[in-house]
Amino acid sequence: MLQDNAALSARDLHRIYHVGKQDIHVLKGVSVEVNHGETLFLCGASGAGKTTLLYTLAGLEEPNQGSVLLRGHSLYGSSKKLQAKIRNEMMGYIFQNYYLLPELTALENVMLPAMIAKEEAHEDAESLLYRVGLNHRMDHLPTELSGGEQQRVAIARALINDPEIIFADEPTGNLDSKAGQAIMELLLGLAREDGKTLAVVTHDARLASLGDRILYLTDGQLAGASGGVMA
Repeated sequence: MLQDNAALSARDLHRIYHVGKQDIHVLKGVSVEVNHGETLFLCGASGAGKTTLLYTLAGLEEPNQGSVLLRGHSLYGSSKKLQAKIRNEMMGYIFQNYYLLPELTALENVMLPAMIAKEEAHEDAESLLYRVGLNHRMDHLPTELSGGEQQRVAIARALINDPEIIFADEPTGNLDSKAGQAIMELLLGLAREDGKTLAVVTHDARLASLGDRILYLTDGQLAGASGGVMA
């Protein structure tokens, strides 16, 4: 059962990759709860399993063992069609490499998830681009935007369907320190303003300290936790 304040709960997660004849055990029995409205950072060395954990919590990689509960229901126990619907409507995603479609404008990229859900999104997309400070760049293609601007578009896109939970995988990884700080502060501000639950993978301990809680992974297992700076 989910605790009353838990947005997402995972129990005994194992994830094994098969590479040739070798089995690589990336997650080794990880259990975690993410609270409603919480900003949770996942930290650890390269290869510790933090991105795999994020993707498993986010419905993007099914575990070999264990469960992920959303609203008390098993995410991976649902049909593939329902899983896709949950990802589109209840979850938002931000990645290190932005993953903007190069042939679409900033506005069109933000609208895309809502168009998949068959909803009118033009006004909402414009409003979000205003909120991330790109109202003057709506009609620009990704190649005409800086890295920081592309990530702002990606943040707006993640919010377009008003998701309950936002997952961000190294969202500042391709940015310099100043731009990375600005992006993280923007993301945290928007999430807290809208009451969103936010889970972030980062290698930057300084940025992680801005969150509510930090979980440390070592060799596929939770190695500890600490509180960050509360808003």
